[in-house]
This record gives sequence, C-alpha cells and structure tokens, in this order.
Amino acid sequence: MVIKVAVAGAKGRMGSQVVKSVSENDNMELVAGFDPSGVGEEIERGIRISNPDAMESVLREVKPDVFVDFTNATAAVENVKVASRNKVKLVVGTTGFSEEQLKEMENAIKDHVPAIISPNFSIGVNIFWKLIAEAAGHLQAYQYHVEIIEMHHSHKKDAPSGTAVKAAEIIASRLTKGEKKFVYGRQGITGERTDEEIGIHAVRAGDIVGDHTVLYAGKGERLEIIHRAHSREAFAQGAIKAIEWINGKEKSGIYSMDEMMRELEMG
Repeated sequence: MVIKVAVAGAKGRMGSQVVKSVSENDNMELVAGFDPSGVGEEIERGIRISNPDAMESVLREVKPDVFVDFTNATAAVENVKVASRNKVKLVVGTTGFSEEQLKEMENAIKDHVPAIISPNFSIGVNIFWKLIAEAAGHLQAYQYHVEIIEMHHSHKKDAPSGTAVKAAEIIASRLTKGEKKFVYGRQGITGERTDEEIGIHAVRAGDIVGDHTVLYAGKGERLEIIHRAHSREAFAQGAIKAIEWINGKEKSGIYSMDEMMRELEMG
C-alpha cells in the first residue's frame, strides 16, 4: 500500500530534499507540502505549497499517513499538535528544541500517534553516535579530554547543532568520573582546562552540509571520530526509512532512530 506523506518546511533545505525523495519513491505519495514561503507554488505533480495556517483543514482533506517536519522549533511544536490531533504519524527532524518544547510535543504525541524524533536521520550519523559511545566507554578509565567540533552552512540558525548536543550527552553519560560540564567555545583567559569539560564548538561557513568531529586527546596521542555529510540526500534517505518504519507502528509514543535501526538490523 502506498504511504501518503505530508511535509512541513517543504521549501527549506531539508524539506525540499525530502519532498524530492518521497516523490521518487514508488511506495510513497506526496499529498501535501507546507511552508510560509512560496504558498501556491507547485512542488510535485499538482501538489502546491499550502500555508501552515491552513494545516488542520488540509490534513483533514488529504488524510496523510505520515507527517514529516523539518521546520524550526517553534513551528514544529504547533505542527506536531495539529498532526497528532488528526491521528497522523510523525517523523520530526527539526532541532533546537528547549526542554519545555520537547515536553509539549511529548504530551501531544503520547496516547495519540507513533512518532520518531531525531536531531539527525543520517544512518551514518547514528552509527557515529554508537562509535563515540563505545570509545568513551573504553576511555573513561583514562585521562582523555573530549572536544566536539561541528561545521554547517552559513544559514543554519541553531548552534550548536542537535547532532553535536546529542554527541555531548552520549559521551557525558559514558564518562562516569565526575560531573561533566559542557563548554561552548572559549574566549579570553580561560584558565587551565579541567577534566570535567566537554568542549563544543560551532562553525558556520559557506555551504557546508554537515561535519561532526569528536576528539579524544590524551598524553602523546589523540583519537578522532568524524562524520561528514556530502549532501542532504544522506539525511533524506534516513527520513524515508523512518517514514516506512513509523507507518508500520500502531503503538503511540516517541521512538528513536536507534530503536528503528536495531529492529531493522534484526530483520
């Protein structure tokens, strides 16, 4: 059965790539696209961009199976509420949420629809997270300093990236010696670096799609684990997998990419 998909942020960098990937997939049909920019513009075979203000009525009319959101944190919270009210399953790749916004989404989703939320849908990035967790687990007994460097295009609005924040959280959970402190960039006379610090640094330049490096530095050596995205297709293809997977779920609640990948790997 063909999966009917609606995309919010259809004119954005990621949203437009998801629109393209959905349209090229024989098992999916794009039934709606939302964006405050380009309202009325045709994006695929008679599908025109709708104003987000009309989202409720459009969803009721086209009845999508899955709603995909690549917008901004404020818009995404409201979009999730609308989709959940209309019993549309969710794939959310938007980043930059506050704790309060995440709670709002959780309350809207639970007991209503299945949803998969991730700061990064790239399969490679999700493996990257596993690798840095493994490395941190091995290195916790030794005195290694951790620094995270992320690079993105000049138009990215949130910093550090959701991927970098999750990387820091993963590493902090594995390094059990003392409370870990996130330090965002450094300037001026900072004093001697402490063992408790995890440095997080954001670069915004040109058209960089997305680079993430985790650096473990010890005495006389360093270990670097790097993920580089060559194009947004890597993220879109992961989102396509997430659309297929969440469409098969019936139990309401928030799922992770890790849960999806483990289930798919088990066959």
